[in-house]
Amino acid sequence: MKRYTDVTVVIPSLSPDEKLLSLLADLKEVGFAHVLLVNDGSTAEYDRFFAAAREEYGYTVLTHTVNQGKGRALKTAFNHLLCQGDTCGAVTVDADGQHRIADIIAVSEAVLAHPESLVMGCRDFESDDPNIPPRSRFGNRLTSRLLKLLCGIALSDTQTGLRGFSPAGMRRFLSTKGERFEYEMNMILDAHESGMPLLEVPIETVYIEENRSSHFNPLLDSARIYSVFLKFLAASLSSFVVDILAYTVLLALMHAVTPSVKVETQIIVATYVARVLSGLFNFTVNKQTVFKSHGNTGKRLGRYALVSVIQVSLSAFATSGLFALLHWNATWLKLLVDTVLFLISFRVQRGWVFKQ
Repeated sequence: MKRYTDVTVVIPSLSPDEKLLSLLADLKEVGFAHVLLVNDGSTAEYDRFFAAAREEYGYTVLTHTVNQGKGRALKTAFNHLLCQGDTCGAVTVDADGQHRIADIIAVSEAVLAHPESLVMGCRDFESDDPNIPPRSRFGNRLTSRLLKLLCGIALSDTQTGLRGFSPAGMRRFLSTKGERFEYEMNMILDAHESGMPLLEVPIETVYIEENRSSHFNPLLDSARIYSVFLKFLAASLSSFVVDILAYTVLLALMHAVTPSVKVETQIIVATYVARVLSGLFNFTVNKQTVFKSHGNTGKRLGRYALVSVIQVSLSAFATSGLFALLHWNATWLKLLVDTVLFLISFRVQRGWVFKQ
């Protein structure tokens, strides 16, 4: 029967300090025999840390000549373990000492007990712990809420580096896109899309020196993490502009040409025609740029058309109904209704229309 000590601990590392050696000593003390470090392009002044890992602790060190990013470092480790062929699983651990040994053991045991899952060592950012840096608390809460709202994924800690993988999981995520910090977010999205369960293991929330040693760039790497959301938003806004302009022009023309027709009816007609024009534009952008879907175009277009018909119907009748009830400006009512439908649309398009 496999024990937690049979699981390989993977440590991607860039420019480490003494905390890495403390981590290695602690792992050795509790019996972890398989530890794999990836030196992700650290300069020569840090060679002593990796030499100690090899010579003092007998652990394996793989080296990138130049920095290639955390995502690439993890893929290098996964590929190495799978090529060796004798691993029962892996747990990824940050090199800065912010993961407690007890939590590493807990995640390792969860990997062995639930090999079908992506195991996540999740911290509690809803607590009032004053040691959590404000930027970390805000960033994680924001991402968790966006992930739940846009993708339907309920996860309390989206940015944890303490994760567990079975051999099948490592093989699955070798093809996941991303070379840097965005890779970890892409793992979550890929797991959800492929039906792989996400298993949360509660861990202690630890930040050393307010996380100053982290190589995570809040601005640059957040942009990478949110890239799919931002691209979808940009595509939707562009299509929205096309839709609103067409809707406004059509409504004005009908007011002028067919003044005897009820305003409610004019709203419905203008909504449908405008949505056809903006829908064709939106489908092309989403398929080629946002979701980069290379599947059968006809099949995806059919799904998109079905979603669009339902969406435009909800938009038309909800806007018309609200106008009859409230007598507000028809364009502003449409803005309100379509904002709600936008959030629903992202989830449906990612999870069904353009699903890989």
